[in-house]
Amino acid sequence: MLTIQELIRDNTEKIPFSWIAGRDGAEQRLISDTGGAAADLVGHLNLIHPGRIQVFGAEEMSYYLRLDPRRRQHHLDELVAGGVPAIFLAADTRAPDDLRDYCQKTGIPLLATPTDAALLIDLLRIYLGKRMAPKTTVHGVFMDVLGLGVLITGESGLGKSELALELISRGHGLVADDAVELSRTAPNFVEGQCPPLLQNLLEVRGLGLLDIRTIFGETSVRRKMKIKLIVHLVRMTPDTFERLPTQDEYQDILGIPIRRVMLQVAAGRNLAVLVEAAVRNTILNLRGIDTMGEFIERQALAIMESSREARP
Repeated sequence: MLTIQELIRDNTEKIPFSWIAGRDGAEQRLISDTGGAAADLVGHLNLIHPGRIQVFGAEEMSYYLRLDPRRRQHHLDELVAGGVPAIFLAADTRAPDDLRDYCQKTGIPLLATPTDAALLIDLLRIYLGKRMAPKTTVHGVFMDVLGLGVLITGESGLGKSELALELISRGHGLVADDAVELSRTAPNFVEGQCPPLLQNLLEVRGLGLLDIRTIFGETSVRRKMKIKLIVHLVRMTPDTFERLPTQDEYQDILGIPIRRVMLQVAAGRNLAVLVEAAVRNTILNLRGIDTMGEFIERQALAIMESSREARP
């Protein structure tokens, strides 16, 4: 849940608001998290969706002023019954006396801003999309490897942080270590970032906390990345590990399937090189190049040709 007061405070620098009426309702009026898109939370005056933040531009105000007082009262009552969180007047639109008095009486926050209506809606939708996005926190190390967001997971003691340190020394970037905050900021991708408390820090057994930004420089850290690949580290178990997986594996994160590869941890294996190879292969897959699929087709063709040659 998000209050109107929080929305106004968080957007002070981008959207200059001024109060007209209903200030007492700023903390009580809530923007409900419906689990849908941000477009469902704010828009132009729309009585079909009264639960949205209602934005009055010049056209909406012109429509409102053409109504007789009884119709105006009816429409405002519908908005209140529908749970309208607030009414914003865009482009310095002047508030009619009856609208101001009604909002003051019912405790509906009524604010004005010089921002154009279309731009106001866009800014609020971007803000609400990030603020109301589904979130979770996972244990692992989140890296930028060759421009791809890679989440390294696995049980404690397998060397996730050591692997991250090796990747950083090879020129890749750290996003977060230990706790990775993930949020679905758009319908088709998940974004990861580091909690403020752990920003730029990497914990390595035997060395303690390392300030990666100070040691390796500005280019060694990233603020956030879209997660495109999960590298899951597992202990060496040759009897149960699939050496040549024929199908891509995916892991669901906040409703989005993320490609996952399994890497076995064993003495002598260069995991950093393997992660880079996995990333390069994922990039090829994203471009529509399926190496395993092409190999299977090549193998099937070879079997067909062999069977033809074997016929008498």
